[in-house]
Amino acid sequence: MRLPLLIAATLIVSACSNVETKDTTAAVDANPACLSSGGQPGAAEAPWCKRELKAEISTSSKGEKIDFNKKDDD
Repeated sequence: MRLPLLIAATLIVSACSNVETKDTTAAVDANPACLSSGGQPGAAEAPWCKRELKAEISTSSKGEKIDFNKKDDD
């Protein structure tokens, strides 16, 4: 009984949220300046050569409002 309730609650909450992901791995791999970085232990890594994987969850509604009071022309 708990599992269907948990699944239903998860679906309702996920319908009201937005997830934005950012992955810089491909950009770092394509940059030739980043090929030689990290070769020496203790050497500082350039900020543009950092691999980052982020996920941001937002629950704010950014959609436009719909006017349901309009009459159809038909």
